[in-house]
Amino acid sequence: MDGEVRKQFQRILEKQKMKFMVKTKVVGVDTSGDGVKLTVESASGGDQTTLEADVSPVSSGRTPFTAGLGPDKIGVETDKAHKAEEDEVACVEFIAGKHAHVDYDKVPGVVYTHPEVASVGKTEEQVKALGVEYCVGKFPFLANSRAKAIDDAEGLVKIIAEKETDKILGVHIMAPNAGELIHEAVLALACDAASEDIARVCHARPTMSEALKEAAMATHDKPIHI
Repeated sequence: MDGEVRKQFQRILEKQKMKFMVKTKVVGVDTSGDGVKLTVESASGGDQTTLEADVSPVSSGRTPFTAGLGPDKIGVETDKAHKAEEDEVACVEFIAGKHAHVDYDKVPGVVYTHPEVASVGKTEEQVKALGVEYCVGKFPFLANSRAKAIDDAEGLVKIIAEKETDKILGVHIMAPNAGELIHEAVLALACDAASEDIARVCHARPTMSEALKEAAMATHDKPIHI
């Protein structure tokens, strides 16, 4: 996640009374009582602490079920990347002898909280590491009419574009429905669009998506409503 967005996101969630225990691992779970007791310790080891709760959600990821199928015997190479439906479609198209392609640099990611965080492309840190000169445009939802009208205006849109060409390199959105707003940015990246392209497209008013247009305007030149 983009560093600037990550910091703002954590502050918002902490205002919702969420407590973060980073660099911490769960080493034991006791469900013998009415609730659940978790034993946790630092990721590097050390003293253990017990947390008590009514329930404990588990987010453990997924493991491919390929045991016994022998993909290696027919020359299939595997890695740790997966994008579910897109990979499945590409696999079948390859088998059918058709052209197939999945661009992992243009796959949107969404954190399903409130507000949501959605992104596509590169973070500002990644762009810096590449040594590319870039411009950043941001627009807060506090300046968005629709967000203020529904009294849900925490968040922002952040666009990163190459300085010389204005080509969009990454888009990061924190908003109540960021997972829906991100797809305009996904299409823009897929078409190698510039921030000016989004900035010059008419957006319905008042809508949350106007914030993406305003952020694009800020990247290319300057926004109107701030």
